[in-house]
Amino acid sequence: MATRRSATPDLLRLTTRVASMYHERGLPQAQIAEQLGLSQARVSRLLKQAEELGIVKITVHVPEGVHAEVETRLETVYKLDEVIVVEVDEAALTSDELLPLSMASTVASYLELMAPTLQSIGVSSWSSTLLAAVNAMRPISGSGPRSIVQILGGAGQPEAQRFATRLTERLAQLCHADPVFMLAPGVVATQDAKRALLADPSCRQAIERFDDLSAVLLGIGAIPPSRMLRESGNVFSDQDLLDLKNAGAVGDVCMRFYDERGRPVHTRFDERVIGIAPDQIKRTRRRIGIAGGRRKFEAIRGALRGGWISTLITDLDTAERLLEQP
Repeated sequence: MATRRSATPDLLRLTTRVASMYHERGLPQAQIAEQLGLSQARVSRLLKQAEELGIVKITVHVPEGVHAEVETRLETVYKLDEVIVVEVDEAALTSDELLPLSMASTVASYLELMAPTLQSIGVSSWSSTLLAAVNAMRPISGSGPRSIVQILGGAGQPEAQRFATRLTERLAQLCHADPVFMLAPGVVATQDAKRALLADPSCRQAIERFDDLSAVLLGIGAIPPSRMLRESGNVFSDQDLLDLKNAGAVGDVCMRFYDERGRPVHTRFDERVIGIAPDQIKRTRRRIGIAGGRRKFEAIRGALRGGWISTLITDLDTAERLLEQP
């Protein structure tokens, strides 16, 4: 490595001139090489040397509203591939209605960039934040994923089924992909009903794709469930909630519940869920969790501890609490 003391005046002069032409005047390396009679490889080496000699110092100026340091620390502490932190108003942190709208544009931008790199995307069917993001999303340009797969049945009454279908269908339209629906409830009354539905072609078309997904988009649920989910058709009975609470459940991903350490919680409720299995979720390379708000803090932390997600999109308040209470 060259130093200022070992570099000759001619080398310092040439290095400074090349750095000035490239960084200040914006000339491409090929033009610099031609103008100075150098090879392009020599120009590239001189630019690298300009940094080593301290002639060029590169600094990153973080724009207002970007929290790169918090994101990097979270990635390190929880061993995540990526974290995206969103600033939201104080009122949104305690509102299941306002928070999805506050996060929607950031999530939509992420999906627009991420979707073209994937072949098949699984979508959790019951996430108000995901639906708000898809509603804010622009169609992707060029080629994208081949299929968008519903990985959890619709929850509750017919309106809930339409919610799940709308989310899968709209994302498929924006990605120019084929929608693959799971035309079944998310939770059924008995195991016999579950066995019958799992054998039906309307379910099999989605289930057979679960092992080949490039990524899954996941909402993160809390205990107790949101008002919207509770009012969607009595998915959770009082006994279900009591059993989950007694078993130590703090949250869920696709109706697969876990405790504060992220360990799966097994109750009779789990036996009646129609959707992707916990091991299939964790085998998927990119597991993108989208959630925030104070009510969901324990659920989000449990999902991180248990390795349920590899990418997290959340609000700044939650991100800072995750660092304070890892």
